[in-house]
Amino acid sequence: MSRTAAILLAAGSGRRMQGAVADKVLAPLAGRPVFAHSAAAFITSGIADYYVVVYRDQRQMMELSAYAPTPSVLVRGGRERQDSVIQALAVLPGDIAQVFIHDCARPLIRPEQLAALHKIVRREDAVVLAHRVTDTIKEHNNRARLRTLDRSRLWAMETPQVFSRDLIVRAYARVQARGLRITDDAAAVELLGHPVALLENPHPNPKLTTASDLAYLEFLLSRPAA
Repeated sequence: MSRTAAILLAAGSGRRMQGAVADKVLAPLAGRPVFAHSAAAFITSGIADYYVVVYRDQRQMMELSAYAPTPSVLVRGGRERQDSVIQALAVLPGDIAQVFIHDCARPLIRPEQLAALHKIVRREDAVVLAHRVTDTIKEHNNRARLRTLDRSRLWAMETPQVFSRDLIVRAYARVQARGLRITDDAAAVELLGHPVALLENPHPNPKLTTASDLAYLEFLLSRPAA
């Protein structure tokens, strides 16, 4: 019987927090660490049979372990995000068929979204949570010329991003073979020419990037559930 794994990424450096907190995924948010919100959503959803928590250092590992779902294996992260994902994929048991990859700096993921993603990935092999771009986006070239992009075709990627295990392993093998740097997992799958489904997220799911984001996340969590 095949199983589903969730890779919970928590090893980011948090440089753009500019020292406002020692560790952004351990920063207090509505009474518990940022990481704990993502972990709780996965536990509530019941979609994962196995977890890999990717940590930055020994001190962080000890604190994350108190909130990590079970059963979990804790893996030290790499220099770049893609290195952390590759190291997490390498420790998955052989019976894992689908893999969720989630950046735990996005603490507002909802259990019902995880369930919806799980249903789609079993049909499509690749699906990402995303929202439509509403701003006017322009491309600027090195000759100081602007080109307006068609925003009706633009989507902003979020996490989780979910894939069949075979597909995402092959995709990251291609990334490594070509020596590429990518910023999300869907970009790796695009290299194989495989289509990626989108699940539109009608709810805010911002990434904790700067110190001011903490107040915004607190506000969002204080609102009644829609």
